[in-house]
Amino acid sequence: MVTYEKTKVFYISVGFWLILGVECYSSGSYNRLTVKTGGSVTIPCYYDEKYTQQKKYWRSETDNSRTYTNTTEENLSVIDHPDQNLFTLTMRNLKNTKHDGRYHCAVKIEGKPTVIYDIYLQVQSVPDVSVVSSSVSGHEGGDISVQCFYTLRYKNNVKQWCRYKDKRCYTVGRTNTSQNSSVQISDDGRGSFTVLMTGLRLTDSGWYYCSAGEALNPVQLTVIKAEPDKEKDTNNELLTVWLPVSAVLLLLLILISVFCWRYQDKQQIREINGSRTTDMIYSKPEDPPIYSTINDENPNDLNKDIIYYSTIDFVPGSEAVRPPAGGAIYSIIYSTVDPH
Repeated sequence: MVTYEKTKVFYISVGFWLILGVECYSSGSYNRLTVKTGGSVTIPCYYDEKYTQQKKYWRSETDNSRTYTNTTEENLSVIDHPDQNLFTLTMRNLKNTKHDGRYHCAVKIEGKPTVIYDIYLQVQSVPDVSVVSSSVSGHEGGDISVQCFYTLRYKNNVKQWCRYKDKRCYTVGRTNTSQNSSVQISDDGRGSFTVLMTGLRLTDSGWYYCSAGEALNPVQLTVIKAEPDKEKDTNNELLTVWLPVSAVLLLLLILISVFCWRYQDKQQIREINGSRTTDMIYSKPEDPPIYSTINDENPNDLNKDIIYYSTIDFVPGSEAVRPPAGGAIYSIIYSTVDPH
């Protein structure tokens, strides 16, 4: 009798701990992803870089089926992205009677499967947690906003925005400024909360999820590299081109002006140089000789470098020039210009 009672107590205890263990495992080890009936979902599975060359697959515990990476079927695709150290699986046209259940991502290491991510998929007419769009994008240095919805039974549960890769999570009202980008979450208390990420960096690209309690929904964030200011670059290019062009035009204008000035100056010199004046002195034979010093310099003359000089030629008896009546030619003075 005593033995029977002890055995009864033992089995009851074992049953209790098994039930407790299952409950703990169910709530603690599995994430619950909720998706709308007839909809689709993409789930990321991150793995260590050293497993890049290993075989990877998506396994359903409902029918124990396995789908290896780089497989595409009508309602299921499993694609490996070794450059990002993750593979994604996309399930389409979901139905609760067919797709509800537990799944996991696994990597084969030395022939043995290693589970890297577990999830419980639940298809609902009104998902416990959902998002407007499962893919968002923003520019480097810019902002993005994600609106996450939850059913009212999760009103008092913790709302989070988490990153799959490093399991970093942000809660309502918290702002993280330890990095260049910051995250702020605000809950309206009426069935939605908003995630605002500011100062985006390229390294912020990746997979995140909205969660309320244990229910979640994934979101892919893509940060686009900032493009240079085209208008500013255009102005700089114009400035780079027009500055030297303007300088050349100005120099050319100066050269043309100098050339015109010099040309005009030379023309004046040629006109002066080509002139010759002749002064004839008439005198009678009986008149005494006349001596004179001729100074042709003009103090107001701008052409100081031009020398004027005169010569006297004696032309007694010359027939080229006839003197007036009663006079005789004694000499002729020629004035010429030497412009050096």
